[in-house]
Amino acid sequence: MNVILGVWDLGMGQIILILLVVLLMFGAKKLPDLAKGLGQGIKEFKKATRDIQDEVTKAANAPDEVSRPMPPEPPKSASSESQKPEPPSA
Repeated sequence: MNVILGVWDLGMGQIILILLVVLLMFGAKKLPDLAKGLGQGIKEFKKATRDIQDEVTKAANAPDEVSRPMPPEPPKSASSESQKPEPPSA
């Protein structure tokens, strides 16, 4: 918390003034609801961040499906190649 306050160079008097302005703007009845909503939002954000980190870790530790060699294709007969149309060139 000290690092955040140090970035904006806020003193104790300025913090109290900000809190009083918030109290006047929202009223004493709304502050608990605002704090509860803020806490739930932070909780959901942390959960989403943790889920993404778990997925990235899981993907990094999973075996790579692409690196497996493909089975060889069966040989094509000459007659089947002549019947296929040529793909358009780019």
